[in-house]
Amino acid sequence: METTQSYTTEGIERMAMREFTEKAYLDYSMYVILDRALPNIGDGLKPVQRRIVYAMSELGLSATAKFKKSARTVGDVLGKFHPHGDSACYEAMVLMAQPFSYRYPLVQGQGNWGSPDEPKSFAAMRYTEARLTPYAKLLLQELGQGTVDWQPNFDGTLDEPVVLPARLPNVLLNGGSGIAVGMATDIPPHNLREVAAACIHLIEHPKATLEELHEFIPAPDYPTEAEIISPPSDLLKIYATGHGSVRMRARWEVEHGEVVVTALPHQVSGSRVLEQIAAQMRAKKLPWVEDLRDESDHETPSRMVIVPRSNRVDIGRMMSHLFASTDLERTYRVNMNVIGTNGRPQVKNLRMMLREWLEFRFETVRRRLEHRLAKVNERLHLLDGLLIAFLNIDEVIHIIRTEEHPKAALMQRFELTEVQANYVLDTRLRQLARLEEMKIRAEQEKLAAERDKLELLLGSKQRMKTLIRKEILADAEEYGDERRSQIVVRDAAEALRETDLAPSEPVTVVLSEKGWVRSAKGHEIDVAGLNYKAGDCNLDNARMRSNQPAVFLDSCGRSYSISAHTLPSARGQGEPLTGRLSPPAGATFVAVLGGEEEQWYLMASDAGYGYRVQLKHLLANKKAGKAALRLPKNARVLKPAPIMQQDDRLVAITNDGHMLVFAVSELPAMSRGKGNKIIGIPAKKAASREEFVVALACVSPGGVLRAWSGKRYLNLKSADLDAYAGERGRRGHKLPRGFQKIERIEIV
Repeated sequence: METTQSYTTEGIERMAMREFTEKAYLDYSMYVILDRALPNIGDGLKPVQRRIVYAMSELGLSATAKFKKSARTVGDVLGKFHPHGDSACYEAMVLMAQPFSYRYPLVQGQGNWGSPDEPKSFAAMRYTEARLTPYAKLLLQELGQGTVDWQPNFDGTLDEPVVLPARLPNVLLNGGSGIAVGMATDIPPHNLREVAAACIHLIEHPKATLEELHEFIPAPDYPTEAEIISPPSDLLKIYATGHGSVRMRARWEVEHGEVVVTALPHQVSGSRVLEQIAAQMRAKKLPWVEDLRDESDHETPSRMVIVPRSNRVDIGRMMSHLFASTDLERTYRVNMNVIGTNGRPQVKNLRMMLREWLEFRFETVRRRLEHRLAKVNERLHLLDGLLIAFLNIDEVIHIIRTEEHPKAALMQRFELTEVQANYVLDTRLRQLARLEEMKIRAEQEKLAAERDKLELLLGSKQRMKTLIRKEILADAEEYGDERRSQIVVRDAAEALRETDLAPSEPVTVVLSEKGWVRSAKGHEIDVAGLNYKAGDCNLDNARMRSNQPAVFLDSCGRSYSISAHTLPSARGQGEPLTGRLSPPAGATFVAVLGGEEEQWYLMASDAGYGYRVQLKHLLANKKAGKAALRLPKNARVLKPAPIMQQDDRLVAITNDGHMLVFAVSELPAMSRGKGNKIIGIPAKKAASREEFVVALACVSPGGVLRAWSGKRYLNLKSADLDAYAGERGRRGHKLPRGFQKIERIEIV
């Protein structure tokens, strides 16, 4: 790839636009990744958070100090370390002060710092006051002990720490989230005692496996008492790969027949949940709930009451629906992307996070001990010179009074270093008291013992491990608490279908010849006696429950379905089906079916072809329906006949008086198609519609078939039907004279 060299002309640097934009965007990307969006594994803080905590410590805002206005802190942060917007800086400060947002808050606020319902309802920074929490001491305690590197601030007038010397892995304890360029991070918070125990185990067993560490840290621990319901295998996978998702579900209990929600998932607003439930109630998609109440107060921040409509409501199923359809259950993304000790961002698993933080901690403690050892040796060096001067005090005083250059004289006479000589010259007269020698020697002994101890610690890796282990244990004892987010195995939430939510009442769906439909309550309905439009009358009807779908069949062999409880009442004349459905041009509706989805029906055309089908295969939740029965040329759709038992016998009668009886099980079970031949009709007669099937029925054992010819009918019992039995697809036998023009048949 060719590169264009930059060059200057009259003091102006010129560069190809492609190179300039590439360099500028890469610089911006690295800035966002390293200096804004991702936390450091050492202290678990982003730069703005680190600068807020450090600025507050410089202002003396410790956990025991008086509160100061937040505007004072924000002003110091912006003026000294972070030249960005004040609102963004203050929001970062607020987040660290909210106990419902941070598992272990770093800032203790006084005033309005927001609420779980409205996290951003905090007051302006000129009204609120703040100081650091006791937990923040874990990040700042060792700051002035040579433990971390320092860097100049944005204008070079001050120094700021590159990272804070955290005594515990704050990156896991408080977690963090951020969006950089091309990458993001979502680290969940964890329990302090559990993380400390895992660190100690890894110190004692450096080759500990991820599974062993997972026993100490079984799951995240959010600042809420809602339940973590992710399967243990999913949680282990998260810690093994560094990414995944965690599911949280609200805690609830039943009090006096009412459901009381006592804890919401992390960062879920109670008012938002109430709005979601109320919206379903207004849309009549939640008939099981009668009322909602928000009983939250200062003592119980989360208390929502859901009142069921009656004591017959299945509360468990209702709550499962609410978990699936509202924020009562929520999924949290996990992406443990952090800036490592090498200064590079990387997604790390649990073991890598703990191991790398322990490396950071070992280096921090080593630097702390070396810094202290240097201070001790420096002090011992000064005390050695002071003791020499004290033992020769008269000569020292004489040299100081008589010599023109006393420092050089003292250095030559007593073999003192320049530092010792300066210290002797700076010593006050009050320190020349008689008891001073004893104090000097006592301090020397104490410092010598400390020096020996420090040298032993620095010279032994095992002693270092023991020291760090003791410090982690002490911090865990002082700042640790019990787990809040309990880990519970729960069944998956399932949103109920609209038909499940509708009341289950007996209804009769009535279809008229002109395609008007309505639903009448009950099964004992005189459909012929209903009020119809002029020139219209009953065509078909089906008995079902109001929470079941009504299936309609048109003359083209397409099926459609509509929930029965949404159909208009039979008190009126109904409404045309074409207002809800879109059948092909010229098609008319010929039948309506209903009942259990497992109910079997005989689908057939009057050309003598058909198949068995379950009602569930005829459901079509779209206006255009779906193809169910493929019709031969010139054939018409017959009303489907219900199959009551698997050993039913199928009776087929043509307009020519031929009747055939065979086992209905000989027909195939299909979901769509033409089907198999039921009764034999000569091809010419079928094509010209000279002969066609006029009636089909499925007769159970012991049943009686009544065949109507005009006003006369013929009752055919099981033995009578045997005379017409034959193989499927045969011609069948002629009915008796006078009954060869059958109009309809029925089961009695």
